[in-house]
Amino acid sequence: MEVKTSLLDNMIGVGDMVLLEPLNEDSFIENLRKRFDHNEIYTYIGSVVISMNPYRSLPIFTPEKVEEYLPGLDEAYRSLRDQDKDQCILITGESGAGKTEASKLVMSYVAAVCGKGQEVNKVKEQLLQSNPVLEAFGNAKTVRNDNSSRFGKYMDIEFDFKGDPLGGVISNYLLEKSRVCKQPRGERNFHIFYQLLSGASGDTLTKLKLDRDFSKYNYLSLDSATVNGLDDAASFRTVRNAMQIVGFMEDEVQLVLELVAAVLKLGNIEFKPESRVNGFDESRVKDKNDLKEMCELLGIEQSVLERAFSYRTVEAKMEKVSTTLNVAQVRRSALLNGIYGCSPLQDNSFEQFIINYCNEKLQQIFIELTLREEQEEYVREGIEWTNIEYFNNAIICDLIENNQNGILAMLDEECLRPGTVTDDTFLDKLNTICAEHQHFESRLSKNSKFLTDHSLPHSCFRIQHYAGKVLYRVEGFVDKNNDLLYRDLSQAMYKATHSLMRQLFPEGNPAKVNLKRPLTAGTVLCIKPNDKKAAHIFTDSLVCHQVRYLGLMENVRVRRAGYAFRQPYEPCLERYKMLCKQTWPHWRGPARDGVEVLLTDCSVPAEEFAYGRSKIFIRNPRTLFTLEERRRACLEDLATLIQKIYRGWKCRTHFLLLKKSQVVVAAWYRRYAQQKKYEKIKSATLVMQSFTRGWKARKILRQLKYEKRCKEAVTTIAAYWHGTQVRREYRKFFRANAGKKIYCFIIQRIMQKYFLGLKTTVPSMSPIDNTWSAQPYSFLEGAHTELRRIFHLWRCKKHRGQFTEEKKAVYEEKLEASEIFKNKKALYPSSVSQPFKGDYLEIHKNPKYQKLNSAVEEKVLLADVVNKINRANGKGSPRLFLLTKNNFVLADQKTGQVKASVPLPDLTSVSVSTQSDGFFALKLKEGSASAAKGDFLLNSEHLIEIITKLHRTWTTAADKDQINIDISDEFLVQFKQDKVCVKFIQGGPKNGTSAACKRKNNRLLEVSVPSSP
Repeated sequence: MEVKTSLLDNMIGVGDMVLLEPLNEDSFIENLRKRFDHNEIYTYIGSVVISMNPYRSLPIFTPEKVEEYLPGLDEAYRSLRDQDKDQCILITGESGAGKTEASKLVMSYVAAVCGKGQEVNKVKEQLLQSNPVLEAFGNAKTVRNDNSSRFGKYMDIEFDFKGDPLGGVISNYLLEKSRVCKQPRGERNFHIFYQLLSGASGDTLTKLKLDRDFSKYNYLSLDSATVNGLDDAASFRTVRNAMQIVGFMEDEVQLVLELVAAVLKLGNIEFKPESRVNGFDESRVKDKNDLKEMCELLGIEQSVLERAFSYRTVEAKMEKVSTTLNVAQVRRSALLNGIYGCSPLQDNSFEQFIINYCNEKLQQIFIELTLREEQEEYVREGIEWTNIEYFNNAIICDLIENNQNGILAMLDEECLRPGTVTDDTFLDKLNTICAEHQHFESRLSKNSKFLTDHSLPHSCFRIQHYAGKVLYRVEGFVDKNNDLLYRDLSQAMYKATHSLMRQLFPEGNPAKVNLKRPLTAGTVLCIKPNDKKAAHIFTDSLVCHQVRYLGLMENVRVRRAGYAFRQPYEPCLERYKMLCKQTWPHWRGPARDGVEVLLTDCSVPAEEFAYGRSKIFIRNPRTLFTLEERRRACLEDLATLIQKIYRGWKCRTHFLLLKKSQVVVAAWYRRYAQQKKYEKIKSATLVMQSFTRGWKARKILRQLKYEKRCKEAVTTIAAYWHGTQVRREYRKFFRANAGKKIYCFIIQRIMQKYFLGLKTTVPSMSPIDNTWSAQPYSFLEGAHTELRRIFHLWRCKKHRGQFTEEKKAVYEEKLEASEIFKNKKALYPSSVSQPFKGDYLEIHKNPKYQKLNSAVEEKVLLADVVNKINRANGKGSPRLFLLTKNNFVLADQKTGQVKASVPLPDLTSVSVSTQSDGFFALKLKEGSASAAKGDFLLNSEHLIEIITKLHRTWTTAADKDQINIDISDEFLVQFKQDKVCVKFIQGGPKNGTSAACKRKNNRLLEVSVPSSP
């Protein structure tokens, strides 16, 4: 094998059993004990890993420790990723040896070394979370292990070219067949039953028709229902979460739980015998409550399932015959076999025979892979190879699986043979055909040497397996080889509405999955150090027993029959180059030549090694250990030399540091001394300078004071002289200019008083306040008038600044109304104080006008009720008048139906009278579509607002000159083809205050307007 450097450095015991000297069973066990005591639980036989269960957690599974502790696993992954070779990890060992935990560590390793990414992480999480689900349904507490796997598992993981997992398929086989129906004392049923009853919510248990009390179910043992260190409630939550991660939908999880509940209910169903008239016995269900609840869970008619339990239908040619079954014949467990995959188990019966056959095949694969790996490497490296004699268990496999004379073939032949077929006839057949086989023993065998063996019962046979002799009872072999699930039960289950139950009982045989064995395989052999499941305890006899039946000593001898150690030339030369002066410290040629020089210089006998194409092969471990001892001695000499050089370097460095420090200290001291001397001289100089400057300053101060007194004296004399001169001039001209100056002074005082008085007499800020203070003097008339005008303009500006945009729009409309109607129409003064509301109908809020509002798509600027004047009689009809940006609309007041919609560009002019009436005529453009029925003569209480908004909107929409508004007491209106004159006269009706229209003739409408009071 190629030994990792980590197995040689700081080695506790021997890391690889191939290198163990001397090699015997005692040294083998002692080496395992030494490594186990130092927490070295992994030991190797080439690529085979021996794993000792520590029964505790060890800090050796971090990513940094993987390559050191699991080199075989690391090599397998790298070969798969880099060389595109399929890999297989075979984990074997007895119950409690740590196989389940070892498989978890393999999964954890795959998850740790693979790449990252959302999809990759999802696949890795699904692979990891498959363990809790499988353990819940396939693991149970045994006397040897609290979490014992009661099934075999084959996990096929697919990787992409980058080494990232894409998915996986998990196949289970050899599930323990009796645990659901019956458990040995001190053991439990499968975990899922206890987890469901402990961890499910009350609502869930109610739906499943279950009770939390374990004692109510026959399939659950009570003496070991609770296990120290196992929290079934927390484990149930973990399993539910793991099922969701793996990909179970919520309804699928519910189906599985219903099936588990049905198994518990099935265990409570009991049968009682009844006698029929014909003298035959039949069976009946004692208490049908559990049967009823089971049928409700699975969606099966109760009568159908009860009949399937009590009757069996036999087909003979074209006829079907139904026979009753007594209590002893009822195969409740056969139905459980279909649901859960198990049947009653006898110790070392048919099931154990199949399990041991599987183990025998695994041992055969293990030996083949070990020898094939050795042989292929020798051939690949060009090393001469002599076949090794070893025990090949193929003869045992052939005894079991031979197509003609194998035990399984004879069992199938016996099951198909017509006539009476029993387990005894099957044993007689074995005694006849296999009697001379050296690995088969029977009390009734023709081989006379077993006739006196009283330890062998009459109904048993014994097979010499690779791990030792095993006794089998033939009772039940024939029945268990047949499918005893009666067709009645299968058909009853297939009628269930429960979808998962129908999948468990399909019509026809399900497709078989054929898994190909990978080209290369790694093996992990798990060993249990003690039966107490306790840490730090190593039982020699137990470990020795496992070493013997696993064939570990034989495996070591097979590997040591060739070359015990091999290593590529480059790492070998790098490790041992210090043993030869020619290769130390650097070899300047090919690595193989360097190894040849090295081994020649070390005087290694030629028969102890061989040169391969890329590796050096060493036959005896003693040679390797000799090289290691010489290397260790050289390393000690090198360490001494390194220490000497280091100490010399350290002392020289220390001396140079002291020397440099002394120079630095001296330089700093000299600097300090010179600095102190300089500061002393500087201080003396400053004192001398201060005295000198003080003397000079005092001298200058005396001079300046003298000059100042002289200047002040001259100034005083000049001032007195100039005063005398001024007084002389003032007396000379005083009388001539005094009156004029007094006048100007008085005028200034009057104006000052006037302006200060305005501050208290200024009127309010209202623009309509026309008050102003009286004019005090006639010469201020112009200023008084101008100030009043300026103040009014400023006041108006301040007032306008307070307007909002909406208020500005209102004032603009009022201003426009003033321009149109002021001094032109008698109705205008009364409209000034009335605000322009626009929408008098509240058309958007009133549900009455919802239809009209939806018909008018544009924003309504004005909505009011007007009277449309009829030409025939001069009477008015109420109409709704709507004004939008581009149209005005007339609609019926009651129904809201649009009577007319006129675009504003079709409007040519508007005519109104000069009086206080509300009549106005809308004249349309001749030839337009809107003018087909003529002009509109309307009457409104809000005439001023309507005309103003119409004028303002038409001007904006048409982007033309202003609309023509004709204000006259007599104007023409076009009614279809005729023109009618509308004339307004003073003197309204006697009993009324509003204007009235009356038809005089076909060409004249007369409007009487009341006189203004």
